[in-house]
Amino acid sequence: MDDYDPESLPVDIALKKILGDIRPIESSETVNVRNALGRVLAGNIISNINVPSGTNSAMDGYAVFSSDLPAEGFRDLRIAGTAFAGRPYKEKLSPGECVRIMTGAIMPDGTDTVVIQEHAERSGNGIKIGTDTKAGANVRPAGEDIAAGDTILEKGKRLVPADIGLIASLGIGEVNVTRKLRVAFFSTGDELRSIGDVLEDGQIFDSNRYTLHGMLSRLGVDIIDMGVIRDVRTDLQSGFEKASMLADVLITTGGVSVGEADYVKEILENVGTVNFWKVAMKPGRPLAYGKIKDTCFFGLPGNPVSVMVTFYQFVQPALRYLMGENLTEPVIIKVLCKSGLKKRQGRVEYQRGILERDPSGQLIVHKTGLQGSGILRSMAQANCFIILPMESGNVEPDTLVDVQPFFGLV
Repeated sequence: MDDYDPESLPVDIALKKILGDIRPIESSETVNVRNALGRVLAGNIISNINVPSGTNSAMDGYAVFSSDLPAEGFRDLRIAGTAFAGRPYKEKLSPGECVRIMTGAIMPDGTDTVVIQEHAERSGNGIKIGTDTKAGANVRPAGEDIAAGDTILEKGKRLVPADIGLIASLGIGEVNVTRKLRVAFFSTGDELRSIGDVLEDGQIFDSNRYTLHGMLSRLGVDIIDMGVIRDVRTDLQSGFEKASMLADVLITTGGVSVGEADYVKEILENVGTVNFWKVAMKPGRPLAYGKIKDTCFFGLPGNPVSVMVTFYQFVQPALRYLMGENLTEPVIIKVLCKSGLKKRQGRVEYQRGILERDPSGQLIVHKTGLQGSGILRSMAQANCFIILPMESGNVEPDTLVDVQPFFGLV
């Protein structure tokens, strides 16, 4: 029963309490569209042009009058000229005439149909067409993709490469995005040493600041690494107060359990407020959330896997919400688990798994091996979380389980 605590908050309630306690930042900045990748829109993007700008050909072929299409047999047409994308044919056409046209070229005045080149037999300066083309075929009307006045991207959208191209296609060179969130973090623990130090007995290299830096970098925030702070009340309190002046969010790792040198919760109560500090989950039960003045605080456990699990399940959605991003439900799929899993009721467990296809093409999942919260290798090998609900007990092999893929999460 070492990981069971009836006073721990359920995972879904803990996340709701966090999101209900914070408000998105309101300040924004204007950036060049090339620099907007990964940023969150502070306002809607509205088109002031039609895309395409004019009625144009969807295929290489011949622009014709639909009235010249034969009802039966064949018909000969004279080629009056050529229309290229960006170089339209501007002369007036008469019935019985057509224009050689390339994909994307504006349709000559009066023409309304494109006979694709495979359906036309060319001879010298003329073509012969049959009955295999319908009136209006192979033509894209002006504004088919986007009409002037359309809202093409909404406030709260995190911009991906396709969005950048879409904005550029409207001739828009700058966009208004929410300012970058300022996130500070530090590790706590007398046993922690930085890379380059010589380890003595009982000491370990601090990996948590490196995983946190990587996870935060993916979110495009301004990162403030405050290093390692010793398990000394005055030093920790100073770190809290400094972070509250520098950052919108402070994340710490370690020091939120109930050991004699775990001071984080105690100091948070002195300099701010504690919303909660225990969640019914594994790994990651000692998770603290609160405020230091206007700075949001997340006190994550010290074990490396616990840090990553609690970050992805709580901190990441909170940071996205603070940045004004429109939140969506995480992708959870049902998959056949090929491993037997040990699980105690009364908590949600996030076991690390490998999602793959078996020889028949069916998606399956199996655990990465040992699931201890200090085994960071289990995260490095995994590509998904196997999520076992509170009411679940041990899982037998070949049982359907909930899986959260890392794609789009990490």
